[in-house]
Amino acid sequence: MRGVFYKNMNTIAAISTANGIGGIGVIRISGKSAVEIADKVFIPFDGVSRLSSLKGYTAKYGKVIKDGKFIDEAIALVFKAPHSYTGEDVVEISCHGGLYVTRQVLRTVLDAGASLANPGEFTKRAFLNGKIDLSQAEAVMDIISAKSEHANVIAFSQKEGSVSKKVRQLKDELLDISAGLSVWADYPEEDIPQINEKVLNTHLKKINEEIFKMIENYDLCAVLKEGVKTVIIGRPNVGKSTLMNLISGTDKSIVTEIAGTTRDIVEETVMIGDIPILLVDTAGIRVTEDIVEKIGVEKAKNCMKSADIVLAVFDASKSLTDEDEDLLNSCDIGKTVIVLNKVDLGIRLNMEELSTFSDRIVEMSVINGEGIESLRKVLEEIIGLSKFEPYQASISNERQLLALKKAKAIIEEAINDVNRGITLDAITVLLEDAVKAIMELTGENTSEEVINKVFSKFCVGK
Repeated sequence: MRGVFYKNMNTIAAISTANGIGGIGVIRISGKSAVEIADKVFIPFDGVSRLSSLKGYTAKYGKVIKDGKFIDEAIALVFKAPHSYTGEDVVEISCHGGLYVTRQVLRTVLDAGASLANPGEFTKRAFLNGKIDLSQAEAVMDIISAKSEHANVIAFSQKEGSVSKKVRQLKDELLDISAGLSVWADYPEEDIPQINEKVLNTHLKKINEEIFKMIENYDLCAVLKEGVKTVIIGRPNVGKSTLMNLISGTDKSIVTEIAGTTRDIVEETVMIGDIPILLVDTAGIRVTEDIVEKIGVEKAKNCMKSADIVLAVFDASKSLTDEDEDLLNSCDIGKTVIVLNKVDLGIRLNMEELSTFSDRIVEMSVINGEGIESLRKVLEEIIGLSKFEPYQASISNERQLLALKKAKAIIEEAINDVNRGITLDAITVLLEDAVKAIMELTGENTSEEVINKVFSKFCVGK
């Protein structure tokens, strides 16, 4: 299906830049008639050259016309197959970035014979024409949607083939083992050394460990890609909303001396260092008869349960109350950071008692902005950023995760079968199934339905 130049595909076009006002708008045309269609609508100002006479990677300055009428000045950049993004002939027309102008240029190209591209169809053609594999295609959207430097590095590494190379390595190792087993089983009369089950087990365990490392790295990749849901909780007036405003750099939450000001969930996506964080400010947790505030307290408790990280804020200038202790007892300590606010007023609570709940304690004076760097370091520690190796093969979505889990389960079954003395024929079949599962990552063993689903998530024009 892949690796073939598809001359029978129709020629497609779409606006590849963002849907809005900008300095430049780019209309991309791809297919066997791309240059021919572009020649119908674009006239170079030199009055001589047509785009069809140009070599690949050549640009011309000219004008876009429709029915003899001038639409806009533009630059046409020509790419010739197979040396283009899609592997087909491609022309990119860069015009002024107004909404009306770019749409008019696109309409002119469509009227000249191109079809409107579906979401992700340019990248899908790159995949079908063997320019990239499925993991690299998915990395394209990850680059576009990256929210941080780490997320961009992960996506770019995958686009450059980090996952592809690892898949090839694992596939080759499994095929070598499988081939050795097949030869030994099929030609027992030949003078072939007997399979050493201990060595076989060692090889399979090594492959299994490499797959496990990729799976283990997934959660951190997902965090850096999607962000960390971080919920701020505490009693009223301990400084939750002030902390929210300090981290977000805006007056997102209302701050007053009146207890119970925040009664609903307030959310803001912010960056702490290079970590994207969905920051959630909640109502002060206390016993109350106020119906509206009571709903807010319940929402706060529910948010705390679903959070990736909890920032439990306490007033350091006062002793722990029964409500404080109830709150601490309800926290998942593994994902909780204790924030001691108002340390500028002196620390009066029992630090020894507090340390029995958690050793992740950050002292802050939120109103003065003190302690924010210490909080950032603790958050990085919880997330595991210090152990992260961004340039290693990192999977980035559930589709890839499921494929690896399937391969891992099959290999573990093969290891167990070797230990049980199961025939090598049966183990060979398992290894072949593991290879197929791993090949799902790159799209070498993936259904058309899955491929269509992957590209349907792309934007039009990419």
